[in-house]
Amino acid sequence: MRLRRSAVAVMAVLGLALVSACNNSGDEGQSQDSGLQKVSYLTSFNTFGREAYAYVALEKGYFKDAGFDVTINPGSGTVDVMKLVAGGQADYGIGDFTATVITLGKQKLPITTVGMIHQRSLAAIAVLEGGPISKPQDLVGKRIGDQPGSTNQVMFPVYAKAVGIPADSVTFVPSPPPALPQLLASKKVDGIGQFVVGVPLVEKAAKQTVKTLPYGEKLPDLYGNAIITRSDLAKDHPDQVKKFTEALLKGLQDTIDDPAAAATILKKYVPQTDLAVATKELELMKPYVKPDNFKGPLGAVDPTRVQTIISVLDNAKAIQPAGSIKPADVVTVDLAPKG
Repeated sequence: MRLRRSAVAVMAVLGLALVSACNNSGDEGQSQDSGLQKVSYLTSFNTFGREAYAYVALEKGYFKDAGFDVTINPGSGTVDVMKLVAGGQADYGIGDFTATVITLGKQKLPITTVGMIHQRSLAAIAVLEGGPISKPQDLVGKRIGDQPGSTNQVMFPVYAKAVGIPADSVTFVPSPPPALPQLLASKKVDGIGQFVVGVPLVEKAAKQTVKTLPYGEKLPDLYGNAIITRSDLAKDHPDQVKKFTEALLKGLQDTIDDPAAAATILKKYVPQTDLAVATKELELMKPYVKPDNFKGPLGAVDPTRVQTIISVLDNAKAIQPAGSIKPADVVTVDLAPKG
């Protein structure tokens, strides 16, 4: 499995290098034909409905108006997105903030986050309605299918501590994402790692009713996905980063305002998109982008909350040694949207 994942990562690097080789420096990234800055962007994972906002920003010309010629590529999970951005194979990407902090606690990558897509975590365990798991404590002794290194798996020890169960009492079964719904439906696993917005897609594939155990219910301070870029880009070209972030968030605002229209735009660029499933995903995503009690601007970052998240991870021993990560190590607050 490690060899296979390594091979996939290498192929991703090679493929992305073809579309973003000239993005590593300011002048070389200029499009000769349009005068626009060439930029490569990675979704958080594949091209599901939840990723539609980038395509909305592209379709509506928000990127172009900001001075960018953007190429969107499907990401393959937070850790891989971080590594590709760090290595210069992409300029921007999307990854779960908590998984990003945990990863940076293990290896120092030259990346930072500059804004939040979700003000609440989307991470969850999906289970069959009426199955053997109905509450977090039922996870003990169970088998959970998930892709190795996924956000849900990386974050699970923190969730386990929050619900009072031993993390090692749950077995994660390495499984490719496309196979997860069928593994769950056939009861070869008791649950699967899944974002809460992924329920419509899982239910369609499994043809059964699915419920989730959302991590955010027990860990309400956690953010969801964040915008990732290279540390040097944030430091040396802050205006570019701000403009890109603003354009992307315009697409996000339009997406939550009209999920059906956003799904239609996604289908234009990703023809295999199921409009009904994508629309439902985006409807489910809206309260995570703008929770009822959230008063800040779209994408905002609260430094105090970031420190709280780090403290939670320290206490759960998800970061070793404790205290080795500071807010400035994981987010450039000055580049995040302000009210």
